[in-house]
Amino acid sequence: MAAVGTNVAGFKVGDRVGVGCIAASCLDCEHCRRSEENYCDKVALTYNGIFWDGSITYGGYSGMLVAHKRFVVRIPDTLPLDAAAPLLCAGITVYSPMKQHGMLQADAAGRRLGVVGLGGLGHVAVKFGKAFGLHVTVISTSPAKEREARENLKADNFVVSTDQKQMQFLTESDGRSAQLF
Repeated sequence: MAAVGTNVAGFKVGDRVGVGCIAASCLDCEHCRRSEENYCDKVALTYNGIFWDGSITYGGYSGMLVAHKRFVVRIPDTLPLDAAAPLLCAGITVYSPMKQHGMLQADAAGRRLGVVGLGGLGHVAVKFGKAFGLHVTVISTSPAKEREARENLKADNFVVSTDQKQMQFLTESDGRSAQLF
């Protein structure tokens, strides 16, 4: 962090910080009060957005970035910056609905998470699901991704969505449904 505003507490110059896809919002509308800033009419995105002063935001291509303290997170010294960066975008994209649907609570063990598609977001969703003790099933159109899902990401199940028998088994296997992300 190169500079800290006079009304900012909790951060100091030199802190390792990151900003996700939102740099600012009005913080006062109904969406902001419900932590749904992405729906705010005055949201300022970190990249390819227009900030309140009319400047264009360039995200990771910026020489500097101004953000409201609400959208700045501390990055621990033990976490490499290249590992932190995906968490600020893909990470929050999958974390937020998992949290909203109660998948991250201590009593979430035994809950099932279905991850549709094993790409960037899918990889992060599987990793989060396993880290939170969920039973994770990857649903993909590509049978070639099974090894990656099971061996590298430790998914519990893998289903090819174009295989009608596998999909039928998934829905009938034990009568329990999964949260799908």
